[in-house]
Amino acid sequence: MRMESGTKIPSHVAIIMDGNGRWAATQGKPRSWGHAQGVESIRACIEAARVAGVGYITFYTFSTENWGRPESEVSALMDLLCEGIVNETPELARQGVRIVVIGGRGALSDKVRTHIDEIEQATAGGKNLTVVLAINYSSRSEITRAAQQIAARALGGDLVPVMVTEQTFAEELYTSDIPDPDLLIRTGGEQRLSNFLLWQAAYAELLFLPVMWPEFGANEFNEALAEYARRERRFGKIDN
Repeated sequence: MRMESGTKIPSHVAIIMDGNGRWAATQGKPRSWGHAQGVESIRACIEAARVAGVGYITFYTFSTENWGRPESEVSALMDLLCEGIVNETPELARQGVRIVVIGGRGALSDKVRTHIDEIEQATAGGKNLTVVLAINYSSRSEITRAAQQIAARALGGDLVPVMVTEQTFAEELYTSDIPDPDLLIRTGGEQRLSNFLLWQAAYAELLFLPVMWPEFGANEFNEALAEYARRERRFGKIDN
């Protein structure tokens, strides 16, 4: 559903997809089944974002903390990621959807890294929507990495410390060429950011929803856009 003319549309929507495992438990199913069902919600949100005219949508796909989950669940998640890339790449490319992956790739298996490279290359020409997948992502690690890179530039004489600005710092983040999120949605009932886009979400509108991720579809996404449109964003200023 395309939004009505004149409606405020966020340029970038970020989503913490929470509740797969808990939802699966209510169905008497294993957590891995819940993750598989959650893929349908990702697909629905990508299509809804594209139709609504959203420019970027970021999914918190796998955090660095998720490595602490049972090995069987982690393995199932990685297999699901690779399977999804293989199945979805042709259609995403046809729709003009570009896939970008952020996060530390070094800890990922060769198989996962290969699949990531393939989908990024196959969809690189997409102009209609950019889908960002945060995989092995930690915002604190990202910020630390950026600080290290700025320090190295300063030690190398390429940068004077007193000249470092917010823009300088932002350019060292994974999201250097991606606008900050205007709207950040978290499903599953929890009300925290869980180490996700901490720098980038400084002025994002936050929306915490009780619905579990596998139950979040196009209608829920469009309702979130409508809620965003009702909010007044002042960025610390006041109305004249």
